[in-house]
Amino acid sequence: MRKLITVARQFRDDEKGAAMVEYTVLLGIITVAVIATVILVGTWVGGQWTTLNTTLQAATPAA
Repeated sequence: MRKLITVARQFRDDEKGAAMVEYTVLLGIITVAVIATVILVGTWVGGQWTTLNTTLQAATPAA
């Protein structure tokens, strides 16, 4: 039990551990932002293609 308390104190006092946690949180935030951006841009592009397809079909004379 004493060893566990000692390890916990060392981890608390170690600034490298704190920096690692901060970088991990930052990486998580960036990852979520990138995924959200890709989804939003993908949805927008899909809508643009649908609009273009509809416009082109309406402009094409029936044979």
